[in-house]
Amino acid sequence: MTQTIETPVVQDQARLSQEAKRVTYIGAWLDALLSIVKVTIGFMVGSAALIADGIHSLSDLVTDGFVLAAIHYGRQEPDKDHHYGHGRIETLTTLLLGSVLIFVAGGIAWSSLDRLFSGTAVNAPGMLAIVITVIALLSKEWIFRYTMRVAKRVKSKLLEANAWHSRSDALSTAVVLVALIGAQFGLGWLDAVAAIIVGLLVGKVGLDLLWESARELVDTALPVDIQNQMHDVACGVPGVDSVHDLRTRQSAGWVMVDLHVVVGPKITVSEAHEIGNEVSRRLRHEFPALTDVIFHVDPEDDAGAGDPSRLPGLPLRPEVEAALDARWYRHPVWRTLNELQLHYLNDKVSVSLIIDDAVHQPPQCLASQLKALASDIEWLGHVEVLFITRAASSSMR
Repeated sequence: MTQTIETPVVQDQARLSQEAKRVTYIGAWLDALLSIVKVTIGFMVGSAALIADGIHSLSDLVTDGFVLAAIHYGRQEPDKDHHYGHGRIETLTTLLLGSVLIFVAGGIAWSSLDRLFSGTAVNAPGMLAIVITVIALLSKEWIFRYTMRVAKRVKSKLLEANAWHSRSDALSTAVVLVALIGAQFGLGWLDAVAAIIVGLLVGKVGLDLLWESARELVDTALPVDIQNQMHDVACGVPGVDSVHDLRTRQSAGWVMVDLHVVVGPKITVSEAHEIGNEVSRRLRHEFPALTDVIFHVDPEDDAGAGDPSRLPGLPLRPEVEAALDARWYRHPVWRTLNELQLHYLNDKVSVSLIIDDAVHQPPQCLASQLKALASDIEWLGHVEVLFITRAASSSMR
């Protein structure tokens, strides 16, 4: 028995998506303004570090566009062509964002190294450039904190990555500020060194984004300690004997899990199903990022036995009833049968025959007789006979 439980987050998704778009639009306008001002002032005062920082802000603006597109499409509901939603769009965009950052970092570092070794003179930038840099530093730190708060609230790794992109811009601006102050006091070489450090910082962020998004694309599982916590939550549900084959994966900050839940071998299908539903409820309560929970109910612990669908199967009810009827059709138990229960356990089919009390023999004796009559059936396991009163028998009919 396999069941999929999905979290109803349609309204929340729309609200969170709007919130994510709003903070990204604010960041985009800020990045556009800062990039224009930094590059303009950088050319005016001849500062390679300030120009590099302006290009970094421009790359932020480009990635803001990627983020907006990814949020719009990646947060759409599942459709006929994308049954699991569009979360991978965010992951792919994060991968692209990391690649862009590495490319930008390489360009900044290369031009700055050339400037450093060529011995190009650097003039004092003046107080205007220093003041602009301080304002830019404070602005990027503010947008980093704002974006990170929203990213945590909407559970978006892409938005979180964009926040760290803003933080990298703030750090690089801090380095540029030191370089400008140094150049103001005659240490012109600090400008080129600062630009190289900016490039390295940008490249580090890009590599981190590439690594995280690649891990998600190849369905890397959650950390072992989180998986163990999920296992313990599932095992704590009454009626669960054990849990095995728990698997997890992530998509755009959301988590999916599937697991095998072992229950009593002779409980009803409906009870086993409700036990599985309770496992899903408790997992979603403890782990709010869960969107899909797929549980498979097992009547016995077959951990490590492989996929049973790839192994030879046991006969189903029509074949079982035909085989038993051919051997038991004359026996009074078979002729007075009210219900036949089948239990697929230990690679055998065990049977429980429920009859009324019209057959006046001990149930163990009757079960032995039936077992002897069907001794040639290899797949037949335990046989038991259960009596019910005639009143109960009438109510069952």
